[in-house]
Formats: sequence, structure tokens, C-alpha cells
Amino acid sequence: MISGEITATQQSSLEISMSPAQGDSKCFDDDGRLKRTGTFWTASAHMITAVIGSGVLSLAWATAQLGWLAAPSFFLSFALVTYYTSCLLASCYRSGDPVTGRRNYTYMDAVQTYLGDFKVKICGAIQYLNLFGMAIGYTIAASISMAAVRRSNCFHDSHAKDPCHFSNNIYMLAFGAINIFFSQIPHFHQISWLSIVAAVMSFTYSLIGLALGISKVAETGEFKGSLTGISIGTVTQTQKIWRSFQALGAIAFACSYSLVLIEIEDTIKSPPSESKIMKKATGLSVSVTTVLYMMIGCFGYAAFGDLAPKNLLTGFGFYNPFWLVNIANIAIVVHLVGAYQVSCQPLFSYVEKHAATKFPQSTFINKEYNLKAYKLNLFRLVWRILFVMSTTIIPMVMPFFENIAGILGAIGFWPLTVYFPVEMYIVQAKIPKWSSRWISLQMLSVACLIISIVAAVGSFAGVVTDLKAYKPFQTNN
Repeated sequence: MISGEITATQQSSLEISMSPAQGDSKCFDDDGRLKRTGTFWTASAHMITAVIGSGVLSLAWATAQLGWLAAPSFFLSFALVTYYTSCLLASCYRSGDPVTGRRNYTYMDAVQTYLGDFKVKICGAIQYLNLFGMAIGYTIAASISMAAVRRSNCFHDSHAKDPCHFSNNIYMLAFGAINIFFSQIPHFHQISWLSIVAAVMSFTYSLIGLALGISKVAETGEFKGSLTGISIGTVTQTQKIWRSFQALGAIAFACSYSLVLIEIEDTIKSPPSESKIMKKATGLSVSVTTVLYMMIGCFGYAAFGDLAPKNLLTGFGFYNPFWLVNIANIAIVVHLVGAYQVSCQPLFSYVEKHAATKFPQSTFINKEYNLKAYKLNLFRLVWRILFVMSTTIIPMVMPFFENIAGILGAIGFWPLTVYFPVEMYIVQAKIPKWSSRWISLQMLSVACLIISIVAAVGSFAGVVTDLKAYKPFQTNN
């Protein structure tokens, strides 16, 4: 039953007209918004959810392409770069004073504040295109894991005599239906519980993959692999180059979560300052994920050598114990539901805020109905359903979209993870041009630009290969 209604415009007016006394109350923050309740632990959970995707299970394959010498070095290098640039970005949450300065609620707000209108348009296009691509990638990955559970049971029941090929389309539809429901959670700060569940799930399947890798090494009694990775002969020289480029990109992007960092920081309560808590949470999440990444990548490579599958759990590097593999794949699906929401909430928020600003008199866009514990907004309801439908239909039509998403990720890595954080920090910290620190920051930016270009080339080569065997709606495993 509808008990009341309030428009977004009226809500903004209430925030603007709020007195300092109200802003300092137990219910409201200094900017007039509802009190933020996020902590070091919820911020860490959000970041781990955003960072550890099912792509972690492809790191054994990435390690196999680069070898024992290069792969661990890149793991550590990208972890350090991600930690450093994330700390720079965290410092840009408030303009001016880190405790009392004006808040930047989103990544784009920060770019607008420090770098101006032109760069914020470029940033917005790259950020939201990447978030859209990530949502599609999550849909593909979740459907593969769902199908893998059925395939695992089929292998077990037939004693590996049945090839067990199934279409992923029905599972994409199921994942889409789940996200239609969860996408109606109105705001980022209301999904902390989902992020915590997703973070637990990410550790679950990652540790299972690690344990299976260790057990296989113990079973065979040997560490497979070589210093330089997969050998020429197993693949051609050209394939070796493209695969190395793709592997480099996979490791670089596995560490990145800058797209949602400011939005996560905006959920943290203060004092102490949000940036101080965010930097600690960043240190924890990067340390935990890097150790996990290296162990999974290295033990997976040690177990399978040059034959390491692209996914340890769905590529059927392991068949037994089948029930444990099933638990891991179910955990992947649960985690990807949370990752989908963490990644899409900034995009949802931007579209809804932009629509409310452009059409302030529209009741369809601005009116909210209080349905007991839930505020219903018709525009939010319709637009989010359409968004989830699009991220479900596109991978069904274009089964190779994962490599396209890789290109989007390659294009987005340098500007979003390195360039914009570095440039914003230079402005905020007033670092003189051509000073030693300015030159060091620019050298870091150029090095990461080269990595992005190399990874994009590798992903593009993968798309070209996929196009040769392209069949719409064919996503069989």
C-alpha cells in the first residue's frame, strides 16, 4: 500500500536547506546526506568483491604464457602500481582539506573538480563503457560456471563417457533474472551485505582452486613449467606473442578497481578521514588479492604446465572431487551477482541523477513511492530492468564478447587506473611541473600506457580469431 511520496527534486531541496545543526545530527553527515555507516571492513569487502572476479581462475593460464620468471614479477609490479595509484585517487575524495573539504561523490565528480569539463566527458565515456562491458563479462562467466556444474555432474554420472555439451543461454537468462531483482537495490551503501557475502564466496572458490592445484602437484610430485612459459612448438611464435600480450593484460586488469573506488569511499563514515580509512582498506585488499593471485597462478601452472586451462574450474583442469568443483562454481555465481551490483551501481546512479537533472518536473523520473520498507521509483524500475536485459541478450548474440570486454578493459586500464588518478593528485597536491616527482609520476603513466596498448593488441587478436568461428546464440561448452 502506498503510504507517501517524495520527488528527487524535493529531496535535493531538503538537503540544500538543511541547517548545520541538522547536518551534525546523528542522522545526517556534514553534506546533509544520510549518515554514512561504512567501515574499514565494509570498504575492504567492497574492494575484494570488485577485484577478485572469476578471472582469477585464468591466472594459471596467464602464468603459463609468461613463465616462472616474468609472471610473478608482473604480479608484484601491478599490485604496487594499483596500490599506489589507488592511494592517490583516495586522496582526491575531498577537495582541499582531507577532513572538512567538499566531497566528490563519484569518480566523475572528482575528475570534474580537478581536471574540468573536457576530461570529465572522456572519463565518463571510458568508465561507463567499461562498467557495461564488465557486466556483460560477468554474465558470460556466471553462465559458464552454472553450465560447469551440470557438466561436472554429467561427467560423473556417465563416468566421463558422455562429452556433456550444453548451451549457456539458459544460464545467462537465469543470471539476468537474478540481477533484475538485486538491481532494484536503490543505492551503493545498501549493498554492503551483498559485498560481504560475495567476498566470502570469492575466497571460497579461489581457495578451492588453490587447494586443487596444490593437491595435483603433490599427487604428481613435480613442478611443471619453465622460466619462459609455453614453448614454441606447442604454439607458433605468433601465438606466443599474442598470448603473452593477453596474459599481461589479464594480470594488469585483475588488480584494478579504480572505476568504483571513489564510490566505495563515499560509503565510509568519518572521523577519521575517509581517505585514511580507504588507504588502509586498499593496502589490505591489494595484499590479500596479490598473495591469492600469485598462489593460484603459480600452483595452477605447476600442476598443468603448458596445458594450464583458461579456467581451472570450468575448463576442467579438475574433474574430481566433483562435489568440491561444484561448490566452487556455485560460489563463483554467487560472487558474480555481488560483483555485478558493485560494478553497475555507479552507472545506475549516474543515469538516474542525469535524468532527474534534465527532467526535474517529470513524475515518472522523480517521484518515489514509500512501500513500507522500500522506495519505489518507476524510472529506476524500468531503466534498470532494461539495462540488465541488454547485458543478458548481447552475450547470447555475441558469445565472444568476453574478448571485446578485454579490449574495453585494456583501453580503460591506463586512463582510469593510472592517468586520471595521477593527474588529479598533481593538481590537488600542487606538484610543480618538471619537478622530480612530477617526472616520476609521468614516467609511471607512460609505462602503464604501453601495457594498455600491448594488452589491447592481444585482445584484438583474440577477437579476430573468434570471428572466424562466429555463430550467433552458439555458446556451447
